[in-house]
Amino acid sequence: MNDYFIETRTSKSSPIIVIYLKGKRHRYWNGKAIGINLKSNDNPTLLKAAFELKLREGWRPKSKKKEVKEAPVTVIKALQQGVEVKIAQGCSDRFIKDAKRIVILWKRYESEQHLKNLTLDKLQPLHIKNFLVRPNWSAKTQRTVKSTLSPLLAEFKPNLVQSVKLKKPTSTLHKPFDNINEILDAIKPHNKQLYLCCLMTYGCLLRPHREIRELTWSDFSDDLTYIHLSGNRNKSGRNRIVPVPTYVRDLLVKGEPHHNIFSGKPQPLNKDYFKTLWSRFKRQYNVVEQGQTLYSFRHSGAIEIFKRTGSITKLQKAMGHSSINVSLTYLRGLEIAELKEEDMPMVLKTGLLKAAP
Repeated sequence: MNDYFIETRTSKSSPIIVIYLKGKRHRYWNGKAIGINLKSNDNPTLLKAAFELKLREGWRPKSKKKEVKEAPVTVIKALQQGVEVKIAQGCSDRFIKDAKRIVILWKRYESEQHLKNLTLDKLQPLHIKNFLVRPNWSAKTQRTVKSTLSPLLAEFKPNLVQSVKLKKPTSTLHKPFDNINEILDAIKPHNKQLYLCCLMTYGCLLRPHREIRELTWSDFSDDLTYIHLSGNRNKSGRNRIVPVPTYVRDLLVKGEPHHNIFSGKPQPLNKDYFKTLWSRFKRQYNVVEQGQTLYSFRHSGAIEIFKRTGSITKLQKAMGHSSINVSLTYLRGLEIAELKEEDMPMVLKTGLLKAAP
């Protein structure tokens, strides 16, 4: 016994083939479903016979799937998925932490702007700009947040975030110290770890918040006279070998190779550790001038190297800069005589002028 029933009927004055299968009705105006180029209007009897043949061979009508219209993806959902993708890609813990923070900030932004459940199809550059440009965010912070937000939405809106133009941040002037010894003498009894950080920033010209903070004992040579930094550990991306002055070595007590020199554990201290210590020191001691930061120790060290060597090339290598132009910015406003006395015109005893050879 067949599990189907087939007949020819008329619909709107046109013949159609109707097949009943498992309680469902299937209607056909042509033979496209069984691969035959024939319309029911042309020859309904032949078309019905063709369908019957296919049915006996085992062919069965397929139920038409109703197209389910997917709900638009919200920006928050897209950001959350973006975070999951970056976790799967093995991005750094720091990036993931910043990315998760952006999701929280975006939720707050939507609530403040009455944009609850804003969908990707309605997301505009103006939304991005209003999210980034805030009274309490510096131009540098805006760009940092933008650089984290962009890859989170890249899969959904590839160029949207990048299309938003922001003001360039004003360069921070890390004013050098005129009284470096006085500053260091004040820091030493205040906090030993901050003292070592500042001494290495000045004496090794390393950057405090990452290069110094993340140092392990395996980065040092066996006799502690050199520090080896791989390219992925410093801003320039180049491998560096940095001499360690005696006054820094005298403070070092070597620990386990892969332990951090400050925490004494494999993990470094948190990224704001020295920033916090420096802020506390400034509040407690009235020896730091406006514009002087932890990086001022690095600037002061750079100026000292140039004064002693007169070589911008040596300064570039010591700083780990990719370009001499970057090194020159550390010498802005520095009054260093480029001419020596012997370079100047001479006056003979006879009163005649004679140029130096």
